[in-house]
Amino acid sequence: MKDFLSSLGIKEKNAGTSTGQQFLGKDTANLITSHTPSEGSEIAGVYETTKEEYEKVVTSSQEAFETWRMTPAPERGEIVRQIGNKLREYKDPLGKLISYEMGKIYQEGLGEVQEMIDICDFAVGQSRMLYGFTMHSERPQHRMYEQYHPLGPVGVISAFNFPVAVYSWNAMLSAVCGDTIIWKGSEKTPLCSVAVQNIVAEVLKENDLPEGIFNLITGGREVGQWMTEDERIPLISATGSIPMGKKVAQTVGARLGKTILELGGNNAIVISKDADLEMTLRAVVFGAVGTAGQRCTSTRRLIIHESVYDEVKSRLEGIYDNISIGDPLESGTLVGPLIDQDAVEMMQNALKQVEKEGGSILCGGDVLERDGNYVKPAICEVENHYEIVQNETFAPILYLMKYSTLDEAMSYHNGVRQGLSSSMFTLNMREAENFLSHRGSDCGIANINIGTSGAEIGGAFGGEKETGGGRESGSDAWKAYMRRQTNTINWGDELPLAQGIEFDV
Repeated sequence: MKDFLSSLGIKEKNAGTSTGQQFLGKDTANLITSHTPSEGSEIAGVYETTKEEYEKVVTSSQEAFETWRMTPAPERGEIVRQIGNKLREYKDPLGKLISYEMGKIYQEGLGEVQEMIDICDFAVGQSRMLYGFTMHSERPQHRMYEQYHPLGPVGVISAFNFPVAVYSWNAMLSAVCGDTIIWKGSEKTPLCSVAVQNIVAEVLKENDLPEGIFNLITGGREVGQWMTEDERIPLISATGSIPMGKKVAQTVGARLGKTILELGGNNAIVISKDADLEMTLRAVVFGAVGTAGQRCTSTRRLIIHESVYDEVKSRLEGIYDNISIGDPLESGTLVGPLIDQDAVEMMQNALKQVEKEGGSILCGGDVLERDGNYVKPAICEVENHYEIVQNETFAPILYLMKYSTLDEAMSYHNGVRQGLSSSMFTLNMREAENFLSHRGSDCGIANINIGTSGAEIGGAFGGEKETGGGRESGSDAWKAYMRRQTNTINWGDELPLAQGIEFDV
């Protein structure tokens, strides 16, 4: 057993799920087995939450909400500040666990923990800035204003590719807003969830706080369905595939609940004839092969001006031939494994479909003959209208296509159903402004001379079209975790009606 596992409170074969300090799941024989994608070996088993235990978690969350929502927001921020400091203490072992269980390289594992720390810092500041608005009333001796109130228990369903960071975007903002949190982490990375819950539980215990403020449940689709159908959970924030998101939206919408959906991306970089190619290529490679192409913001498509197409293609092939693939915990590794064998098979099927539709594989795509789920990142020449290009494949496949005019480039760029992240590399100001204008990128994130991958927590994160339309993390995303209320106060001794209506009794 790796030392970093025991330092995070994870014991072999027995991880459990927790509402705070109390572990659940020990009465069930159902275990979710965690395997490391780099070796294929079993790490530990995590107890799956039963229906009875789920009810205990929701009840605990509701009870804690009664106390937590009455705690002044800056005091809630103080708890989040302590969580951020605790994450600093555990940054190294937690970063290693993320790398070991999910497969992203160690530097990316550390980056994910740093993202958690950053959102804690952001949320602490936000705890003193939960602003409302004051406006003038049309009626004399009246005052109008708007304020925000906590929603209640917030459900967070996170994905394997960012097993802890995306949870923290939701949880830390929810916490300073006065909500309690019920988290269902990915069944593919359950140990990361348990480790974070252990860290948060330390802070709760040190401050003698109710267990139910931060809650963890563990399981698959059935457990997630309990959450989406539960009228006691007013908001569900879900990260995952488009088909999953559509089901969540339908189920939660049927009970008129609220959703934040962050779903698939089919992210493109437009490479202009006026691009700085040195910057461009670095951004493309990180965006396309970072996390083995398993980011929602991974670069999937390159739309390249015909005048630089051959140079970009040739240089990328040379870079791909020399990318270091291996153990994500080893120094010097740039690409780790895919999450599991299903992902490997999905990538192989996608490459077959590329050729079936008329495209060509320029390099990569091979499955490496070694323990673990290792593949060579692939580059393909395609047409944008191919069905396989229209759909996101969660693997390191980069599609190349050429354009001649900016209008043509934008038609390709926007001509997919997803709308998460986008980028253009150009030193031409007019092109850049066109890309960011109303006629430009239709994505929730649009960058100039920066790749599609690697968002900062200060900006609201999310996308349009089938990406879901939700926003998490920075900016004013905190408002999604609260309910808005308009208040009017009559401080006079008469009762004038709005719009000058006269109604004498």
